[in-house]
Amino acid sequence: MKKTEIDYWITALLEAHPNVSDLNITVGKTLQVESAGVLVPVEVEPPIKELTPFQTEVFALNLIGKNKRLLADLVTNGSCDLSYALSDTARFRVNIFTQKGYITTVLRRLETKVPSIEGMNFPPAFAKMARELNGLIIFTGATGTGKTTSLAALLNRINEERSVHIVTLEDPIEYVHEHRKATFNQRELGNDFSNFAMGMRAALRQAPKVILVGEMRDRETMEIGLTAAETGHLVLSTLHTIDAGQAINRALGMFEQEEQPQIRNRLADTIRWVVSQRLLPRIGGGRIAAMEILCTSLRVKDLILNGESEEKTYYNVIKSGSALQMRTFDQHILELFADGLVTEETAITYCSYRNEIYRGIDRIKATRGEATSSLTGLAMEEQEEEKKFGF
Repeated sequence: MKKTEIDYWITALLEAHPNVSDLNITVGKTLQVESAGVLVPVEVEPPIKELTPFQTEVFALNLIGKNKRLLADLVTNGSCDLSYALSDTARFRVNIFTQKGYITTVLRRLETKVPSIEGMNFPPAFAKMARELNGLIIFTGATGTGKTTSLAALLNRINEERSVHIVTLEDPIEYVHEHRKATFNQRELGNDFSNFAMGMRAALRQAPKVILVGEMRDRETMEIGLTAAETGHLVLSTLHTIDAGQAINRALGMFEQEEQPQIRNRLADTIRWVVSQRLLPRIGGGRIAAMEILCTSLRVKDLILNGESEEKTYYNVIKSGSALQMRTFDQHILELFADGLVTEETAITYCSYRNEIYRGIDRIKATRGEATSSLTGLAMEEQEEEKKFGF
């Protein structure tokens, strides 16, 4: 199967239905697309009633091409990730994986338009982040919560405002940035560098002012990221944690116990912002992002240096930090509920502390003249026992 045949299949799939989000190539099924959240079959010429193991394998191997790392990942780990471009028409994030001895390929269609802070209705804190000259900005959250989109919007603002060299290390490249004021060099794992730590070391020799590293996956990458932030670079990256405070704890946990006092000092000096994200079901369809935002401050630095206690927590510091544009998940979720964007059930499901949400919902209902809950006067459980993860 040649690239022209692959492109023919993909083009036929894209044109089959409106709003196609995913393409599914699975043994024993015809070609399928996901449209409006539902998998639907697609007819092509010549007809394909059921895909054979040979067809799905050849399709996948042609996407992988001569990339030995991807092939090794597929054989060793059972899956691999890559990107694929259909001329100038569409770009895809591709996952190839094995199941029951066969190969399946799923292509997720990527937005071709780079998001903007204004277009995504992100908070004013994002504009301040884009003006940071050095340090570390971390986005955190579960897979699929929009971290890549948020980082792309942040880079887009820097691109509009500053004449700087930006190097990105991505797995894979999802948004392609045009050169505007900034000069972009976007590098992809596997094609342009073999691992994030090696890519970071090389980036320090490439004279960037801004470095995006797709994920701080290990101690070595975090160590180099801290060094870059300490030497005048603005470093943007992601972690997988449930909230902003846990991102700092996760970074510390990458190092041995005896190293942590020094790492606490380095993190306190370099961290500028931590943004944690959750995607909530939106009233009327679609999803909307709830964001917890932590900004560096004397109280935050004290917590990084000395750790949390019963009286001093990241949550409480963020909760009282609105003057610095900080906010907790619960504060933002209550805003979304007050604006009629999410339901009461959604607010309770995705919150961090149920007690905070219950009280906030009651206040909002009271201002609307609606009946409030029966919680008033009841004994409230301790917040630590009420902690929810929202995923």
